Amino acid sequence: MPPEFERKVIALLLALPPGRVTTYGALAEQAGYPRHSRHVGRLLSHLPEGLSVPWFRVLGAGGRISRPGSEQADWQRLLLEEDGVELSTAGKVDLRRYGWPDAHFCSKKL
Repeated sequence: MPPEFERKVIALLLALPPGRVTTYGALAEQAGYPRHSRHVGRLLSHLPEGLSVPWFRVLGAGGRISRPGSEQADWQRLLLEEDGVELSTAGKVDLRRYGWPDAHFCSKKL
């Protein structure tokens, strides 16, 4: 992916307000790279040391925490809850309530 992709994704992630979430696919689409959700995931899993971005606000399709049962998923759940986001016992977030931006999630079938 071009460096522009990384810059756009990071900028969008930094703009994501506390208490709101997005998905890998929505973030890719907002950055101008629809259908590149896996690239967003790869980017977030290899963030440079010391770069402080709210990676935990990015969820899998349908508002699910990726890799349920893992230590990272537990950490993500804790950070989301501290951020004011409610999760179901299955680790799912209601995108209609917490999704950002609203217009994107309202136009997509959930």
